[in-house]
Amino acid sequence: MKVLYFGFYNPEYPRNHVLIDGLRQNGVEIIECNEWDVSMWRYPKLVWKYLKMRPKHDAMIVGFPGQEAMFLAKFLTRKPIIFDIFTSHFMGYILDRKYFSSQSFRAKYYRFLDRWSCKLADVVILDTQAHINFFVREFGLDHKKFKRIWLGANPDLHRPREVLKNNDLFSVLFWGNFIPLQGAEVIVKTAEILRNEPIIFNLIGRGQTQEPNKNLARDLGLTKVNFLGHLPDQALIEYISKSDVCLGVFSSGQKADITIQNKIFESMASKKPIITVKTTALRELLNDGQGVLLCEKNNPEDLAAKILMLKNNPELKNKIAEEGYKLFLEKLTPKKIGQDLVKIVAEFKK
Repeated sequence: MKVLYFGFYNPEYPRNHVLIDGLRQNGVEIIECNEWDVSMWRYPKLVWKYLKMRPKHDAMIVGFPGQEAMFLAKFLTRKPIIFDIFTSHFMGYILDRKYFSSQSFRAKYYRFLDRWSCKLADVVILDTQAHINFFVREFGLDHKKFKRIWLGANPDLHRPREVLKNNDLFSVLFWGNFIPLQGAEVIVKTAEILRNEPIIFNLIGRGQTQEPNKNLARDLGLTKVNFLGHLPDQALIEYISKSDVCLGVFSSGQKADITIQNKIFESMASKKPIITVKTTALRELLNDGQGVLLCEKNNPEDLAAKILMLKNNPELKNKIAEEGYKLFLEKLTPKKIGQDLVKIVAEFKK
């Protein structure tokens, strides 16, 4: 089976890497045709690359981000198109980050891209059933067009490692791009509640809410909260290895409720216990206390209680880490996810 992976995607982005690697591990020949140029020239460049390659393929997968690339894909191939939309432009930029008004031209444009890119595909893959339900409801799409494929994680990067800690503080780690759904302000307020405990909070990444949260930590006089900015993969992995607990997301927003974030799977793959909020999406995969510890949305007091629960109960901490890792090996490695995707490609290439 030959699959053409097409679009404006970054092959090293976790979602793309897991799917491409998973297909290859299941014997699929992958031909890549992508263009990273962010200017308007990327459209003719991508078309030119495709025309030069004239690749023979059984099916095309349009990688993330792919809404804009879907229109080119439909024009260029008559083979089945599987679209990994991964996330909605309208939800991300309008409903979650609120960059523009919901009545703005930009909002209408994003809705158009989300809806029609899905309509042009033969099948659309998303990470959770809750996410699929959002697309069907919000954009008036056919439920039968969608298939669920978990995110997973790259075990070459994220795997159990034994690393000696350099202090006796209980280490709590967050990493992400500081968008509203992650609720980083809840973490800072939690650190205030636990300020007299021997607990250190390390926050890695940069983004929309980073500066407001740094200012909040400074105003509260928190000395055991570190904003470390963006770090390369190897440095991030070292922090994960040294952490006692990893943190997920904590907002009450819709996007947090219907998606399971990369860091959840990466923590499981690293055999680290993770605390995150109770969501509709998580109920599809995990149970509270089994692979994950859940807390209430936008609730620093509850998050603080759950951190102390793990700090004071090493057996529970290890149990959650072990069960999460076991589930990762059973269902969430690239090879396992690739098996599910191969079935979809095989079905739609007939």
